[in-house]
Amino acid sequence: MPFGKPGRPFGSSPFTFGFTAALGVLTAWLLVQALTAAASMIILIVVSLFLAVGLDPAVRTLQQRGLPRWAAISAVFAGVIAFFAGFGLAVVPALSQQAGQFIDQVPAYVEQLQNNPQIRDLDQRYGLLERLQTYLTSGELGRQVFGGLLGVAGVLVSAVFSALTVLILTLYFLASLRSVTRTGYQLVPRSRRARVQLLGDEILSRVGGYVAGNLIISFIAGVSSFFFLSIAGVPYALPLSLIVAITDLIPLIGAGIGASVATLVALFVSLPVAIATLVFFIVYQQIENYLIAPRVMKSSVDVPAATTIVAALIGGALLGVVGALLAIPVAAAVQLIVGEVVLPRQEHH
Repeated sequence: MPFGKPGRPFGSSPFTFGFTAALGVLTAWLLVQALTAAASMIILIVVSLFLAVGLDPAVRTLQQRGLPRWAAISAVFAGVIAFFAGFGLAVVPALSQQAGQFIDQVPAYVEQLQNNPQIRDLDQRYGLLERLQTYLTSGELGRQVFGGLLGVAGVLVSAVFSALTVLILTLYFLASLRSVTRTGYQLVPRSRRARVQLLGDEILSRVGGYVAGNLIISFIAGVSSFFFLSIAGVPYALPLSLIVAITDLIPLIGAGIGASVATLVALFVSLPVAIATLVFFIVYQQIENYLIAPRVMKSSVDVPAATTIVAALIGGALLGVVGALLAIPVAAAVQLIVGEVVLPRQEHH
């Protein structure tokens, strides 16, 4: 041997065992710390991959109609960007206008408080209006508002950065989805590769069907809400319907959030309009749950209702809204693996 004869291996002394175990614990701790530090970015990567898998059926549909893959990806991605741009153009001006109207009406609200007998009585007892005036004229309010604005600005900057990151990663994953899945299948031993590929393709198909079906259901909810809110005379029907469509994507609580926002805005019109809006969303939710969703989802994700609720609750507890969104397709994938791999194996033992 050019570098000499190898010596005897180290003996299994207590010192060697303890040192090796300590290195293993330290390595595991460093890995946990690294994963914790990168948790937010890992979530963005998972969401981007999930969206890429969900948008892939639309890309394949355009390919079947004669478009090359790059053109199909460009068309689908342009549609996604157009939707978010339209949402921003519809919601932001409405919020700005509403905030401006509220600021203009603040003096009238203060005057109404002064004319209220109960408020006047409380003011005489505790000096509420005087304390409020002192608070408004002091610099404390300005400092709190300025600090609050900085906090809101930080949240908005973080949200915009996360959204751009997700869009860019989704584009890359969508463009390289075939090569990524092909590489993943090559990591499996050849003897099991064909079966793993069939299961993997079925899981991707179900996830894509779930995302596409959810988007269709949300689109129907948004269009229905827009027509009702327009007929009922509720202001900002377009941004409210977009909010309803987006929140409808969230399992369990999303439909309630969108209905609450629309009903609250309708309350500024009149109480009967708000009641009619609430009744509309209650009736529509029943129609969506028992007629629309089963018909749309029948060929994509077949998960029992109990499993759906449990998966959404666990996913929401672990990762919030993102976990609730990912929980149902993950449950469908686990159900497929259990039905096709675990149960048949148990039958042979």
